[in-house]
Amino acid sequence: MTSVRIWGTGAGAVVVLVATGVWARGSSAVDAGLWAQVRPAIEARLVTEMTGSGYAETDEPALRARWFCRAEALELEESGGRVRAGIDTLCLEYGADGGTLIECSGAQTPQVVRLVRDPANGGFRVLSAQEPPDGEGYGEWEETHFRPYAAARLDREMPSAGLRAAARAHFGLPAGAPVRDC
Repeated sequence: MTSVRIWGTGAGAVVVLVATGVWARGSSAVDAGLWAQVRPAIEARLVTEMTGSGYAETDEPALRARWFCRAEALELEESGGRVRAGIDTLCLEYGADGGTLIECSGAQTPQVVRLVRDPANGGFRVLSAQEPPDGEGYGEWEETHFRPYAAARLDREMPSAGLRAAARAHFGLPAGAPVRDC
């Protein structure tokens, strides 16, 4: 009788662990195909919003600085041709001075972006974007706008290597060109 209770308890624990794993995996899944469709519209909007707001663009025009942005999908929901994308964004402003890449400013910010299918352009169009307030209320905003799994991923630093590579290519610099701050 004791072995039945032990095996029963063990089997029950295994079922709970498997169910928890399936739930956790499901909550972290992002539809890669949908992300590939909405990402260009999101990243283009990021660059457009940042243009004109940087340090080097206004204070150091000789650097020919520009913004490079990327977004990472944390959660995606599509319904009736509309998409809600919970994303983390990284935008960095780069310029060039001789053979050196200059990193001037940047920000990593969570956002909730709403998009709609745009048949005329064969993709998606951004309808709205929300981001947290500066200062007080930042953490609360994240908790109310993202599911727990996605909100937990917002604390990770996004890698900037891809943006640096794109900036080097844009300015005609070699892949190993040094980087320094403004």
